[in-house]
Amino acid sequence: MAAGLVLGGSAVALGWPEGSGAGLTSSPEAGSSTSEGSTSGTAPGGTLPGGGGLGSGSGVPGGSTTLPGTGADSSTGTLDTTTATADQSAGVVLVSTVLGYQSAEAAGSGVVLTSDGIVLTNNHVVEGATEITVTTPSGESYTAEVVGTDASADVAVLQLQDASGLTTATLDDDGDPAVGDAVTAVGNAEGGGVLMAASGTVTALDESITTQAEGVSQGESLSGLIEVDADVVSGDSGGALLDDEGEVVGITTAASSGSADITGYAIPVGDALDVATQILSGQDSDSIVLGYPAFLGVQLATTPGRGAAGTTAGATVAGVVDGTPAAGAGLVAGDTITAVDGVAVADGDALSAALAEHDPGDEVTLTWTTTSGTTAQAAVTLVEGPAA
Repeated sequence: MAAGLVLGGSAVALGWPEGSGAGLTSSPEAGSSTSEGSTSGTAPGGTLPGGGGLGSGSGVPGGSTTLPGTGADSSTGTLDTTTATADQSAGVVLVSTVLGYQSAEAAGSGVVLTSDGIVLTNNHVVEGATEITVTTPSGESYTAEVVGTDASADVAVLQLQDASGLTTATLDDDGDPAVGDAVTAVGNAEGGGVLMAASGTVTALDESITTQAEGVSQGESLSGLIEVDADVVSGDSGGALLDDEGEVVGITTAASSGSADITGYAIPVGDALDVATQILSGQDSDSIVLGYPAFLGVQLATTPGRGAAGTTAGATVAGVVDGTPAAGAGLVAGDTITAVDGVAVADGDALSAALAEHDPGDEVTLTWTTTSGTTAQAAVTLVEGPAA
């Protein structure tokens, strides 16, 4: 397993302020902010727990241990890439996202499965997105909706709105590649808005890696991957790994960082399609989230709150997003949510799990202990959150 692995989506900061409480991962303690004011990973059930690393707001390009990047990093030297040809670009698209709760934007890639706009990409490319735009190589842009995601497999399926007649990717039909086979990774390298091609060879199969938590994406342990020596960089995530016949054999998902020699990793296309098929059939599971999750709008602290009698059991609020159900209910940083619909929640994970059982539009009753030690209760209607 290569050290210093990073997920391949790129991200550009738009100035999410530190301490705003709009993050999407666990913050180190109540009321604290993540480094560079960025966040990692969307928790289920519409909580906004705050992360480590430089993430989506940092603007640190590839070659480090971060997701973001809009230019080549000096540690990787000159990238061995060329502008993708028309044949290489066929069925590959540019994915741009707005992360509204972090005032950030991100970029990645996708593979077109159907002419009416079903697109396969990585979960981390769209994770935390409040708006998604997909652009074809010919320059046509479409608004995309999330059909479903599976963070554990790093797979997401999108539906382009009002799309028809799209060029689809040619998927491999003769089995996985072999070590030594020539391959080409095609994607939105470094979020540049132009499809680039990086040639290389397959160096290993059935590889397992653990990615670092970066941007709005939590680290994941992935297995069964194709390892390549192509110059895969930020923004290539969700793009196509082509064999020498121009068929898609994998979906690019991660790359090593911190050295001049880049090692890329791709999900075998058959594995990605198995997940996509489950999503498109409407089969949710412990790992698959269909559509958009219900959203409360709180950032959770990893350090429990402390009331007059000491530590208070429950989910401690590190911050509240303006305009969300949590804000409307009067929750503030330092409060501790202790129950949902009368059922006690012991911590942030329990709160996330309770809210994950609900859909946008559902009404739930929250009970919490305020910073002054009093008990409060309110009914809130959960709204549609960012992509999970």
